[in-house]
Amino acid sequence: MRGKLSSRNFFLAVQYESGAEHLPTRTQFRHWVKAALQYEASITLRIVDEHEARELNKKYRGRDCATNVLTFVYDDTQPISGDVVICAPVVEREANAQHKDWLAHYAHLTVHAVLHLQGYEHETDADAAEMEALETALMLKLRYPDPYLM
Repeated sequence: MRGKLSSRNFFLAVQYESGAEHLPTRTQFRHWVKAALQYEASITLRIVDEHEARELNKKYRGRDCATNVLTFVYDDTQPISGDVVICAPVVEREANAQHKDWLAHYAHLTVHAVLHLQGYEHETDADAAEMEALETALMLKLRYPDPYLM
C-alpha cells in the first residue's frame, strides 16, 4: 500500500499536439492535477486531435472512435507513472452539447483521469458513485460546478 503524499510531489509534462484554438495552459493543468493527486507521480498529459485519439482508442481499447480522455497507467506504485491523453475536438463538442464551460470540462476530465491513475474506477455502480462523489468534491474545491448536475 502506498502512503499518501502530503506535499503532492509530482512531475507533469504537458504536450500540445492539437491545433485547437482554446486550450488550457500548463499552469491550469498543473493546478487541476495537483488538486486530484494523492500520491507522488510522474504524468505526461498530451492534448491531441481526433486522428491520434481515435488510433489510440482503437489500438488499446478496441473502439474505433475518438474519445474525450484516455488514461494509461504504467506503474501504480509510488511514484505513480502514467499518461493522460485528452482529445481537444471531442472535449469542445461535449462542452458545447452539454452547455458547459469548456475550461470546466477540461478541468473535470483532467481530475477524472488523475483519479484513474490512482486506481479509481467506475465499472460498478458503487465504484462509480465513489469516483463521481470525489470528482464533484474536487471540482467544487476548484470552484467549478458539479459536472454531473449539468
